[in-house]
Amino acid sequence: MARPEPEMLRLIALDDDDLAVISANLQDAVVRVPDLAYLPKARRFALLASRFDWAASETQMERCRAGLHFDAVTHAAFTGFNPADAATVLNLLSVGFDPGEAPGGQIVLTFSGGAGIRLKVECIDAQMRDIGPRWVTRAKPGHGIDDEPKAG
Repeated sequence: MARPEPEMLRLIALDDDDLAVISANLQDAVVRVPDLAYLPKARRFALLASRFDWAASETQMERCRAGLHFDAVTHAAFTGFNPADAATVLNLLSVGFDPGEAPGGQIVLTFSGGAGIRLKVECIDAQMRDIGPRWVTRAKPGHGIDDEPKAG
């Protein structure tokens, strides 16, 4: 029996809680550096990612193309990688928010290996959506951390 095609995910974040939902859905997404764009005149930061679909079945692990953008961005800072290096591939671990003068603050994208992006924003205004094909992947992302501590 054929499995039904999953719906394309569309999410909007206007506060911390919304952003946490986007973060959970993008955990372990693979992002190529050429797919990052800060557009100062438009006050937007955008990226394309190959996200792991954590909601998919254990027997059918999938990735799909997804886009994420933030509006009201006044500054972008990159650390731990060269944003001009087109060969770099980043693994997104989380998307968070450090509050500043309300409603502004900094969006923090944390990648494995110590890489990160900080976006100074006037407010949380983000959208994420699936935009492309889905494909089966052979491996589930892992972090080498045991779920339960071992007895000493």
